[in-house]
Amino acid sequence: MEVIIIEDEKPSARRLQRMLKKLDVNVSTMLHNVAEAIEWFSNNPHPNLIFLDIQLSDGLSFEIFDSVEIKSAIIFTTAFDEYALQAFKLNSIDYLLKPIDEEELETAVKKYKRLQPKEQAIQINFDDIKKLLGNPVEREYKQRFTTKIGQHIKIIPVDEIECFYSENKGTYAHTIDNRDYLLDVTLEQLENELEPKQFFRISRKFYVNIESIKDIIAYTNSRLQLKLNNFKEQEVIVARERVKDFKVWIE
Repeated sequence: MEVIIIEDEKPSARRLQRMLKKLDVNVSTMLHNVAEAIEWFSNNPHPNLIFLDIQLSDGLSFEIFDSVEIKSAIIFTTAFDEYALQAFKLNSIDYLLKPIDEEELETAVKKYKRLQPKEQAIQINFDDIKKLLGNPVEREYKQRFTTKIGQHIKIIPVDEIECFYSENKGTYAHTIDNRDYLLDVTLEQLENELEPKQFFRISRKFYVNIESIKDIIAYTNSRLQLKLNNFKEQEVIVARERVKDFKVWIE
Protein backbone atom coordinates (compact mmCIF):
# COMPACT_ATOMS: atom_id res chain seq x y z
CA MET A 1 0.00 0.00 0.00
CA GLU A 2 1.46 3.34 -1.07
CA VAL A 3 0.48 6.29 1.11
CA ILE A 4 1.26 10.00 0.83
CA ILE A 5 0.57 12.95 3.12
CA ILE A 6 -0.37 16.40 1.82
CA GLU A 7 0.05 18.84 4.72
CA ASP A 8 1.53 22.34 4.79
CA GLU A 9 2.64 22.23 8.44
CA LYS A 10 5.73 20.03 8.43
CA PRO A 11 5.67 19.20 12.17
CA SER A 12 2.07 17.98 11.78
CA ALA A 13 3.05 15.93 8.72
CA ARG A 14 5.92 14.30 10.58
CA ARG A 15 3.71 13.57 13.58
CA LEU A 16 1.14 11.88 11.32
CA GLN A 17 3.93 9.90 9.64
CA ARG A 18 5.13 8.64 13.04
CA MET A 19 1.59 7.70 14.07
CA LEU A 20 1.08 5.77 10.82
CA LYS A 21 4.37 3.95 11.26
CA LYS A 22 3.07 2.58 14.57
CA LEU A 23 0.20 1.10 12.54
CA ASP A 24 2.67 -0.48 10.07
CA VAL A 25 1.70 2.03 7.40
CA ASN A 26 4.72 3.53 5.65
CA VAL A 27 4.44 6.96 4.05
CA SER A 28 6.35 7.17 0.78
CA THR A 29 6.01 10.91 0.11
CA MET A 30 5.06 14.11 1.95
CA LEU A 31 3.87 17.13 -0.04
CA HIS A 32 3.35 20.57 1.47
CA ASN A 33 1.45 22.82 -0.96
CA VAL A 34 -0.85 22.82 -3.98
CA ALA A 35 1.82 23.58 -6.58
CA GLU A 36 4.15 20.86 -5.28
CA ALA A 37 1.31 18.32 -5.25
CA ILE A 38 0.20 19.11 -8.82
CA GLU A 39 3.75 18.67 -10.09
CA TRP A 40 4.21 15.41 -8.17
CA PHE A 41 0.91 13.87 -9.31
CA SER A 42 1.67 14.86 -12.91
CA ASN A 43 4.96 12.95 -12.88
CA ASN A 44 4.46 9.97 -10.55
CA PRO A 45 2.16 6.95 -10.20
CA HIS A 46 -0.71 7.83 -7.90
CA PRO A 47 -0.80 6.25 -4.42
CA ASN A 48 -3.45 3.99 -2.93
CA LEU A 49 -4.30 6.43 -0.15
CA ILE A 50 -3.88 10.17 0.48
CA PHE A 51 -4.03 11.90 3.84
CA LEU A 52 -5.19 15.34 2.73
CA ASP A 53 -5.18 18.64 4.59
CA ILE A 54 -7.87 21.00 3.29
CA GLN A 55 -6.24 24.40 3.53
CA LEU A 56 -2.64 24.55 2.34
CA SER A 57 -0.28 27.50 2.38
CA ASP A 58 -1.00 28.42 -1.25
CA GLY A 59 -4.73 27.61 -1.42
CA LEU A 60 -7.36 24.94 -0.89
CA SER A 61 -6.13 21.44 -1.67
CA PHE A 62 -9.15 20.92 -3.96
CA GLU A 63 -7.22 22.95 -6.56
CA ILE A 64 -5.00 19.90 -6.99
CA PHE A 65 -7.93 17.91 -8.33
CA ASP A 66 -8.93 20.71 -10.70
CA SER A 67 -5.58 20.17 -12.46
CA VAL A 68 -5.01 16.42 -12.13
CA GLU A 69 -7.45 13.51 -12.22
CA ILE A 70 -6.80 11.49 -9.08
CA LYS A 71 -8.46 8.18 -8.24
CA SER A 72 -6.71 7.54 -4.94
CA ALA A 73 -8.73 7.02 -1.78
CA ILE A 74 -8.68 10.05 0.52
CA ILE A 75 -8.77 10.56 4.28
CA PHE A 76 -9.18 14.24 5.11
CA THR A 77 -7.11 15.73 7.93
CA THR A 78 -8.75 19.00 8.79
CA ALA A 79 -8.88 21.82 11.30
CA PHE A 80 -12.28 22.95 9.99
CA ASP A 81 -15.25 23.01 12.32
CA GLU A 82 -18.17 20.61 12.46
CA TYR A 83 -20.26 22.37 9.79
CA ALA A 84 -18.19 20.93 6.95
CA LEU A 85 -17.43 17.50 8.33
CA GLN A 86 -20.59 15.80 7.14
CA ALA A 87 -19.54 16.44 3.53
CA PHE A 88 -16.12 14.95 4.20
CA LYS A 89 -17.69 11.83 5.69
CA LEU A 90 -20.07 11.34 2.78
CA ASN A 91 -17.46 11.90 0.09
CA SER A 92 -14.31 10.24 1.38
CA ILE A 93 -13.02 7.21 3.26
CA ASP A 94 -13.05 9.25 6.48
CA TYR A 95 -12.00 12.54 8.05
CA LEU A 96 -9.73 13.24 11.02
CA LEU A 97 -10.15 16.41 13.03
CA LYS A 98 -6.88 18.00 14.16
CA PRO A 99 -5.09 17.40 16.44
CA ILE A 100 -5.34 13.82 15.21
CA ASP A 101 -6.22 11.19 17.78
CA GLU A 102 -4.32 7.89 17.52
CA GLU A 103 -7.42 5.72 18.01
CA GLU A 104 -9.37 7.65 15.36
CA LEU A 105 -6.44 7.31 12.96
CA GLU A 106 -6.33 3.56 13.53
CA THR A 107 -10.08 3.33 12.89
CA ALA A 108 -9.75 5.27 9.63
CA VAL A 109 -6.88 3.06 8.40
CA LYS A 110 -8.85 -0.09 9.24
CA LYS A 111 -11.84 1.33 7.37
CA TYR A 112 -9.69 1.90 4.29
CA LYS A 113 -8.25 -1.62 4.44
CA ARG A 114 -11.73 -3.05 4.81
CA LEU A 115 -12.88 -1.26 1.67
CA GLN A 116 -9.68 -1.87 -0.27
CA PRO A 117 -10.50 -5.38 -1.60
CA LYS A 118 -13.43 -3.90 -3.51
CA GLU A 119 -10.91 -1.85 -5.53
CA GLN A 120 -13.48 0.81 -6.22
CA ALA A 121 -12.32 4.36 -6.73
CA ILE A 122 -13.79 6.78 -4.22
CA GLN A 123 -15.84 9.37 -6.08
CA ILE A 124 -15.55 12.66 -4.25
CA ASN A 125 -17.81 15.57 -5.12
CA PHE A 126 -15.47 18.46 -4.43
CA ASP A 127 -17.99 21.02 -5.66
CA ASP A 128 -20.39 20.05 -2.87
CA ILE A 129 -17.63 20.30 -0.29
CA LYS A 130 -16.55 23.70 -1.60
CA LYS A 131 -20.12 24.97 -1.26
CA LEU A 132 -20.23 23.88 2.36
CA LEU A 133 -16.85 25.44 3.04
CA GLY A 134 -17.78 28.73 1.42
CA ASN A 135 -14.88 31.14 1.47
CA PRO A 136 -11.55 29.77 2.66
CA VAL A 137 -11.36 29.89 6.44
CA GLU A 138 -8.33 31.47 8.02
CA ARG A 139 -6.78 29.06 10.46
CA GLU A 140 -6.92 30.44 13.97
CA TYR A 141 -4.07 30.04 16.43
CA LYS A 142 -3.99 30.60 20.17
CA GLN A 143 -3.54 34.19 21.25
CA ARG A 144 -3.07 33.49 24.95
CA PHE A 145 -2.45 30.75 27.50
CA THR A 146 -3.52 30.51 31.12
CA THR A 147 -1.79 29.12 34.18
CA LYS A 148 -2.84 28.76 37.79
CA ILE A 149 -0.77 30.58 40.41
CA GLY A 150 -2.07 29.77 43.88
CA GLN A 151 -5.75 30.74 43.85
CA HIS A 152 -5.29 32.99 40.82
CA ILE A 153 -5.39 32.34 37.07
CA LYS A 154 -2.85 34.30 35.04
CA ILE A 155 -3.35 35.12 31.36
CA ILE A 156 -0.17 34.98 29.25
CA PRO A 157 -0.39 36.62 25.78
CA VAL A 158 1.38 34.44 23.23
CA ASP A 159 3.43 37.41 21.97
CA GLU A 160 5.04 37.65 25.42
CA ILE A 161 6.28 34.05 25.32
CA GLU A 162 9.93 33.68 24.37
CA CYS A 163 9.92 29.89 24.21
CA PHE A 164 8.12 26.75 25.34
CA TYR A 165 10.15 23.91 26.82
CA SER A 166 9.62 20.57 28.54
CA GLU A 167 11.25 19.60 31.80
CA ASN A 168 10.50 16.78 34.26
CA LYS A 169 7.40 15.80 32.25
CA GLY A 170 6.03 19.35 32.46
CA THR A 171 5.64 22.01 29.76
CA TYR A 172 6.71 25.55 30.59
CA ALA A 173 6.37 28.94 28.93
CA HIS A 174 9.28 31.33 29.42
CA THR A 175 8.18 34.95 29.02
CA ILE A 176 9.98 38.11 27.96
CA ASP A 177 9.98 39.29 31.59
CA ASN A 178 12.18 36.26 32.39
CA ARG A 179 9.58 34.17 34.24
CA ASP A 180 8.57 30.52 33.80
CA TYR A 181 4.99 29.26 33.95
CA LEU A 182 3.81 25.65 34.04
CA LEU A 183 1.13 24.96 31.40
CA ASP A 184 -1.47 22.22 31.19
CA VAL A 185 -0.47 21.23 27.64
CA THR A 186 2.16 19.09 25.89
CA LEU A 187 4.59 20.20 23.20
CA GLU A 188 2.81 17.83 20.79
CA GLN A 189 -0.50 19.61 21.41
CA LEU A 190 1.16 22.94 20.68
CA GLU A 191 1.82 21.86 17.07
CA ASN A 192 -1.67 22.89 16.00
CA GLU A 193 -2.06 25.81 18.42
CA LEU A 194 0.94 28.01 17.57
CA GLU A 195 1.32 30.29 14.55
CA PRO A 196 4.02 28.47 12.50
CA LYS A 197 5.48 31.73 11.19
CA GLN A 198 6.11 32.84 14.77
CA PHE A 199 7.03 29.61 16.58
CA PHE A 200 9.17 26.68 15.49
CA ARG A 201 9.86 23.37 17.21
CA ILE A 202 13.65 23.08 17.17
CA SER A 203 13.82 19.79 19.10
CA ARG A 204 11.79 17.41 21.21
CA LYS A 205 12.30 19.83 24.06
CA PHE A 206 11.85 23.36 22.66
CA TYR A 207 9.56 25.67 20.69
CA VAL A 208 11.09 29.11 20.09
CA ASN A 209 9.63 32.48 19.15
CA ILE A 210 11.46 33.96 16.14
CA GLU A 211 11.28 37.41 17.73
CA SER A 212 13.32 36.17 20.70
CA ILE A 213 16.33 34.78 18.81
CA LYS A 214 19.35 36.99 19.53
CA ASP A 215 22.08 34.89 17.95
CA ILE A 216 22.57 31.62 16.02
CA ILE A 217 25.84 29.75 16.46
CA ALA A 218 27.27 26.68 14.70
CA TYR A 219 27.34 23.78 17.15
CA THR A 220 28.71 20.24 17.28
CA ASN A 221 27.36 17.41 15.07
CA SER A 222 25.93 19.81 12.47
CA ARG A 223 23.56 21.35 14.99
CA LEU A 224 22.86 24.99 15.84
CA GLN A 225 22.83 26.75 19.18
CA LEU A 226 20.39 29.61 19.75
CA LYS A 227 20.90 32.52 22.08
CA LEU A 228 17.55 33.94 23.20
CA ASN A 229 16.98 37.39 24.63
CA ASN A 230 16.29 36.23 28.18
CA PHE A 231 16.21 32.44 28.52
CA LYS A 232 19.41 31.30 30.21
CA GLU A 233 18.36 28.19 32.16
CA GLN A 234 19.84 25.71 29.67
CA GLU A 235 21.32 25.45 26.18
CA VAL A 236 18.84 25.90 23.34
CA ILE A 237 19.96 23.53 20.57
CA VAL A 238 18.40 22.95 17.16
CA ALA A 239 18.35 19.18 16.62
CA ARG A 240 20.35 17.99 13.60
CA GLU A 241 17.25 16.66 11.82
CA ARG A 242 15.52 20.03 12.29
CA VAL A 243 18.35 22.28 11.06
CA LYS A 244 17.32 22.30 7.40
CA ASP A 245 13.68 23.17 8.17
CA PHE A 246 14.82 25.74 10.74
CA LYS A 247 16.92 27.56 8.13
CA VAL A 248 13.93 27.65 5.79
CA TRP A 249 11.73 28.95 8.62
CA ILE A 250 13.98 31.86 9.60
CA GLU A 251 14.15 33.01 5.98
